[in-house]
Amino acid sequence: MTAKSSATSRAAKASRKAVATKTAVKSKTGRLPEWNLADLYSGIDAPEVARDLAKMDADCVAFETDYKGKLAEFTARDGGGRWLAEAVKRYEAIDDLAGRLGSYAGLVHAGDSVDPAISKFYGDVSERLTAASTHLLFFALELNRVDDDVIERAMQAPELGHYRPWIEDLRKDKPYQLEDRVEQLFHEKSQSGYAAWNRLFDQTISALRFKVGAKELAIEPTLNFMQDRDGAKRKVAANALAKTFKDNERTFALITNTLAKDKEISDRWRGFKDVADSRHLNNRVEREVVDALVASVRAAYPKLSHRYYALKAGWFKKKKLPYWDRNAPLPFAATGSIAWPEAQKMVLTAYRGFSPRMAEIAERFFTDRWIDAPVRPGKAPGAFSHPTTPSAHPYVLMNYQGKPRDVMTLAHELGHGVHQVLAARNGALMAPTPLTLAETASVFGEMLTFKRLLSQTRNARQRQALLAGKVEDMINTVVRQIAFYTFERAVHTERKNGELTAHRIGEIWLSVQGESLGPAIEIKAGYENFWMYIPHFIHSPFYVYAYAFGDCLVNSLYAVYENASEGFAERYLDMLAAGGTKHYSELLRPFGLDAKDPKFWDGGLSVIAGMIDELETMG
Repeated sequence: MTAKSSATSRAAKASRKAVATKTAVKSKTGRLPEWNLADLYSGIDAPEVARDLAKMDADCVAFETDYKGKLAEFTARDGGGRWLAEAVKRYEAIDDLAGRLGSYAGLVHAGDSVDPAISKFYGDVSERLTAASTHLLFFALELNRVDDDVIERAMQAPELGHYRPWIEDLRKDKPYQLEDRVEQLFHEKSQSGYAAWNRLFDQTISALRFKVGAKELAIEPTLNFMQDRDGAKRKVAANALAKTFKDNERTFALITNTLAKDKEISDRWRGFKDVADSRHLNNRVEREVVDALVASVRAAYPKLSHRYYALKAGWFKKKKLPYWDRNAPLPFAATGSIAWPEAQKMVLTAYRGFSPRMAEIAERFFTDRWIDAPVRPGKAPGAFSHPTTPSAHPYVLMNYQGKPRDVMTLAHELGHGVHQVLAARNGALMAPTPLTLAETASVFGEMLTFKRLLSQTRNARQRQALLAGKVEDMINTVVRQIAFYTFERAVHTERKNGELTAHRIGEIWLSVQGESLGPAIEIKAGYENFWMYIPHFIHSPFYVYAYAFGDCLVNSLYAVYENASEGFAERYLDMLAAGGTKHYSELLRPFGLDAKDPKFWDGGLSVIAGMIDELETMG
């Protein structure tokens, strides 16, 4: 619908034939909740879906009829600000409705992406939304052709001034806009272009099966075995992943090549100079800031990941660890699963210690069934918090299996959820947060949970295990994501000169992994295809640096919190509630932080290095 928020892309980010009717699923970790999507629609055959799709069609056509070709003239007239504000309000209402439809289709699809009826529903809704929104394409294009002084004069009207952040944000896209009919072609062709390849990736990944012992498992439980206490099981799981990935490498190479070429075509037509510039623009962050982050992290590999993995190999009494032991539980870590009620209590207690308001919002995800936690066949792997639309509320998807890391994932996604609830007050156009700050609340939520658990742990060995686990998470968030970004840059850059074979993509993968993991991790045959299952490469190219951005930022932010006077929590929640109404630099100013300062990133990385220093003293 807009450069920052489209219903179709929202559907693609997230995704059971109907709403879950049970409140929980039994598992070894206790009764796990399933989400109740009835707050959006009661099922894929609900008459309200058909009603809202028809309304969407009619509203989009009516909007085009009323406003196309008139923006420049009418905005320049007396009262033009109020006239344009009414148009923007109608546009926002359509965006909210489209967000509800697209989010529901996406969430249902995430719950079961292999059910044919659900796949058809997801595809049909996506197509309807794309077709309807072609009638809206003119609006942003025309708006950006209105003279700057005319727009500025119109925004003196309070009704339009309310939308100033959105309008100013929109006008940053002006240099990269194409002629209207080309924009329409790009938009309509997306359904048979990148959106179709995204869908193929999701369905292929969900349908893959991996032979672990006598069992044929889906990807999520297979990946979970890589964190099993039994080293033999970790190895078997790694080999199972490697074999199935190898059997499917041509499909994943084709998907990757096609999407990289699709992006190159779009970037070339729009005039982007660098492969990641469109992402930076979407994030509203300067290329130099991201380049400084990447350079700082890569320079820190030796004192972070290389040093930590050497320590971890020593704990296992080895000189090197095979890659499947990288996330292995430490020999001295506590055993047993963490039951769901205990995980819930851990996170909410940590949140409440920081801000009762934050805990109050997070608790609604449990009481109102906004979480889908069980592992199910066909369910999307990983975890996310999907904001849906401001007239509804977010939903969290997890694949909870009782690991300590799962508790941190819960804390992470609830951080997103709290952020999304607070920002929703800004409306559909200004609620979305640029990726530069999108990971801030999630990583901060993790840090709150970790610090509380650490303060309550008295046993020296368990304290060591907790600290090491946090370091591993931070390495996965910072080092690994910057390695992912480096990998993407190399693939997209080389793709400009022709297709890459699966073998060549694997070579690039091994190169960046070797650089980032260091000499203490032994990369064995089979690992060359582990790039295939990373969804961010497919759904949102170059998104990954946002995790490192967020982690380093939170390290600095948390340091301010620990030394802050009263009022930090209120300032923090105000920052989250701002959504997309302010630039990240403006939101960080009350905390005395400046991401453009070269020393900023080193400060965030030094927090991780300091934790490794402490681990080295523990032996």
